[in-house]
Amino acid sequence: MTEEYKKYTVRHAPKSPVVKDTLRAFLCGGALCAAAEGLKNLYLFAMMSRDDASLITSVTLVFLAVLTTGLGVFDSAARFAGAGLLVPITGFANAVAAPAIDSKTEGYVLGVGAKIFTVAGPVILYGTVSGALYGAIYYLWRIFS
Repeated sequence: MTEEYKKYTVRHAPKSPVVKDTLRAFLCGGALCAAAEGLKNLYLFAMMSRDDASLITSVTLVFLAVLTTGLGVFDSAARFAGAGLLVPITGFANAVAAPAIDSKTEGYVLGVGAKIFTVAGPVILYGTVSGALYGAIYYLWRIFS
């Protein structure tokens, strides 16, 4: 029964337009990065140090991602741009803001507080664990090599 079902789903599942999606993600991600560089240059033009301009650029991108998430625009843009919009810092900001906005009606403690990191939490956890593991392996490699 399960083999029949697998064959059925393969036959009836819509084909993914991989080339179109990849090109769209590449172009949109590149446009986002170019806009971020332009923003950083604008901050540099305002006589900020390079470190401050980079920091304020990241903060601006997070703010804009959260704002567009709240306005309901980010999801439409992400559906179009795919990974080009979701992979950078903007996708992480959306992953934190969206559950918080969705659970606002349940209250600040049991809604927003409890669910704000439902999507981003695993990313933080496994990113931290992976970084610590990599650091330990690198440390041991340096000792024994």
